[in-house]
Amino acid sequence: MMMIKQSPFFLLAAIFLLTLAVFAAALEPPPEDPIFELYMHDILGGSSPTARPITGLLGNIYNGQVPFAKQIGFTPPENGIAIPNANGALPTVNGINGVPLGTGLSGTAYSGQNLNGIQTQLGPDGLSLGFGTITVIDDILTSGPDLGSQPLGKAQGVYVASSGDGSTQMMAFTAMLEGGEYNDNLNFYGIYRIGSAMSHLSVTGGTGRFKNACGFAEVRPLIPSGQHQVDGAESLLRIIVHLKY
Repeated sequence: MMMIKQSPFFLLAAIFLLTLAVFAAALEPPPEDPIFELYMHDILGGSSPTARPITGLLGNIYNGQVPFAKQIGFTPPENGIAIPNANGALPTVNGINGVPLGTGLSGTAYSGQNLNGIQTQLGPDGLSLGFGTITVIDDILTSGPDLGSQPLGKAQGVYVASSGDGSTQMMAFTAMLEGGEYNDNLNFYGIYRIGSAMSHLSVTGGTGRFKNACGFAEVRPLIPSGQHQVDGAESLLRIIVHLKY
């Protein structure tokens, strides 16, 4: 019976190739996640708000820090006269929940009217009253459009009224998704256009299973279903996320 003697070179080459294959498998990027969607519920005012304006004139009105401001109704005192804005419009607040019109991701749509049908409220400098308002959010993320749908996590960050006519909000927030083995977060940044059928945000990174992720998100405003009633002013966003690594 003949025995084939293997050279040390052959054994070293086999070990090297095996080691290389193990390292290649470890360094291989994770497969591209399928497109997935989130529903973000931004609620201003009421008994369970998830967002709060903290700066700007509208933020002051919201927090009751300007003369004659009331969180419910915003009516001047008896025999009092409201001071009009630069374009003659009176400062307006949604009487149901005390949220100043022009605040938040729905802008003047809180009045129940079309955004384009309402004259933008301007300050003495010709800019909208909401310009520069920073709103901090701790919004609820769900798997479906109803607030009672399966919760997926929270969206924490800010949005800033970044245009003089009050039509855009600069958004910067982190979607913190629950249920993962690690800290599964996705970071978003971009401009949300109030009244537009769709806006786009950039995915600037992530952690956990989203480590090294990039891509973009399509953001569409929806009308809340009303199945889960809230006493605040709710803005509902459908966020479709496209990722690659």
